[in-house]
Amino acid sequence: MCNDLAMIQPVFERQLRAEFATAPDSWTMAPANPWTAPPARSARGPARHRVAVLALPGVIAFELGLPHRFLSSDAFLPGWPGPVDGDAPYDTQVCTADNGPVVTSAGYAVLPTADNSIIAAADTIIIPGFNDRVLTDSRTLPTDLAALLGSAKPGVRWVSICTGAFVLAAFGLLDGLPATTHWAHADKFAEFFPRVLLDPNVLFVDNPPSSHNRQHILTSAGNAAGIDLLLHLVRSDHGSAVANRIARSAVVAPWRDGGQAQFIDHPIPRGTSGRPNGAGDTAATRQWVLENLSSGIDLAVMAAQAGMSVRTFTRRFREETGETAGTWLTRAKVDRVRHLLESTDLPVDRVADRAGFGTTASMRQQLSAAVGLSPISYRRRFRADPSPNGSQPVGRLATLDSDRG
Repeated sequence: MCNDLAMIQPVFERQLRAEFATAPDSWTMAPANPWTAPPARSARGPARHRVAVLALPGVIAFELGLPHRFLSSDAFLPGWPGPVDGDAPYDTQVCTADNGPVVTSAGYAVLPTADNSIIAAADTIIIPGFNDRVLTDSRTLPTDLAALLGSAKPGVRWVSICTGAFVLAAFGLLDGLPATTHWAHADKFAEFFPRVLLDPNVLFVDNPPSSHNRQHILTSAGNAAGIDLLLHLVRSDHGSAVANRIARSAVVAPWRDGGQAQFIDHPIPRGTSGRPNGAGDTAATRQWVLENLSSGIDLAVMAAQAGMSVRTFTRRFREETGETAGTWLTRAKVDRVRHLLESTDLPVDRVADRAGFGTTASMRQQLSAAVGLSPISYRRRFRADPSPNGSQPVGRLATLDSDRG
C-alpha cells in the first residue's frame, strides 16, 4: 500500500510543484483540451468513446496505466498482432485536478496528457486508486475537486479502481448503491459512507442506469481487479470475443472466478484429517462443469462429482471462490450463451440446450439480467462475422481471428 511513501509524498510534491512553477520550460506543459470539438464519426465507424483518467495525488502507478493498456490497445485493430490500421475505439486521456504533475505511489512524477476540462467532455471518467490520506481519511472532497467532478456531463459513465471509490462516495454518487473497494480499506469505507452498500468480497460492481439511479457507475477492488473491471467494460461495449483478444494481448485471464475474498488473509478451516479445506477441492469440479454444461448440471450434480455432500460442497466452494456455487454456475452458463451467440448460427433453442439451461425462457431471463439484451439483440449487436468483402460493417468492431491464441 506504500504507506511509508505516502507520508513523504506531500513534501516531494510541494518541491516538485515549486520547480514546475519556477521553471516551466523544463517540463512538458499540460496540453489544451483535445476534445473541444464534438466527437466526429469516422469512415471506419462511430466516433471514439472519450475516456478521462483523473490522476489524484499519490495515484497508484500500476492502476494509472491500466486504462490506456486495456482501452487503447492495438489488439482492437485490424492487423493485430502485426501492423495495425486505425485507432482504438476509446480515446483515453489523463488529467490531474489542477493540471500540474502528481507524484505516484512509486515515487515518480507524472504529467497530464490533457487539461482537466476534459472531465466536462468525457463519456467515461475513471478514477484510479491513490495513497493520499487527505482523500482516504475524509468524508468530504476538497472544494476544487468537487467542482471539477461537478462539471461532468449528465449520463457520463463513472468508474473507480481501488480507493477511487472513496471519491465517488464522497461525491454522493454511491448512496444506496452496491459498491466495492480494496478489502484493506473496507472497514474505513463502511464507517465513512454507511449509505453505500459495500461488498468487500467481489472484484467489481456494475450499477447500470435504472429508474432509481440515472448514472452508470462501476467500482472495483484494488490493483489487479482494475483489469477485471476494464475487461468487463470492453466486454459490455464490444462483446466477449473482443474482450478475450484484449486479455490475450495483455497475457491475463479474460475472466477470473470469484471475488477478492480469495485474496483476504484469513485462517483456512481444517478438516478432521488436518488437510486444509478449500485447497483446490472444487477446482476439478469446476473444470468438469465447464466441459459438460450441456448435460443439465445443478448443485447436487456438482457436489456428487466432487464426492461431497451438498452442504460441504457449498461451504468449500464459497471458501475457495468467494461466491456461491449457484452464482458461479449461472454465470458460466451465460458466458457459454454469449460465446455461442457471437460465434455460431445455432438457433436460440439449441444455444439454450448447449449452455445447460432447461428452457429457452430461462436462458432469456438470465441473459437479460446479465447484459440487458435478448438473445437475438445480443447476436445482432456482437456477432463476429465479417461482411462479404472482408471489411467490417460500419459501427461494428472487427474480431479478427478471435478464437486464435
